[in-house]
Amino acid sequence: MNTNQIQIQIKFLSSEIKNNDTFLPEYATSGSSALDLKACISKKIILPSKEVILIPTGISIYIENPYITALILPRSGLGHKDGIVLGNLVGLIDSDYQGELMVSLWNRSIKDFCIYPNNRIAQIVFVPIIRPIFTVVKKFKKTTRFKSGFGHSGI
Repeated sequence: MNTNQIQIQIKFLSSEIKNNDTFLPEYATSGSSALDLKACISKKIILPSKEVILIPTGISIYIENPYITALILPRSGLGHKDGIVLGNLVGLIDSDYQGELMVSLWNRSIKDFCIYPNNRIAQIVFVPIIRPIFTVVKKFKKTTRFKSGFGHSGI
């Protein structure tokens, strides 16, 4: 896939970040696969232990291409060190969605967690979509695995 042909429209929704290029989602390193999303809040928010909160990003995107989707994923450091993961585990942004990107944060730790304005709270990755055509059949061609399920190959 030629990345020069992929265009994602972005719109700033908050007056605090309008036309502020530093608030654009960005790659942390040249090898990063996902872009960081930031908390668009005006003051510190405390996320109590075991609670879930919806945090605005202040941006909306329009992918348009039905063969591309976006996934919102947790940041690994927040999840491992602080117990902060996504309330819905993974967010799926359809190509025709144009609303604000909101991040459901879940504090699964035993300590309260502080979210500050412009904190990097999640990441977004764009991936290709395969749209299969289904064919109804009476039975499948048998494979060596056939009906074997969970744990079929041992430990």
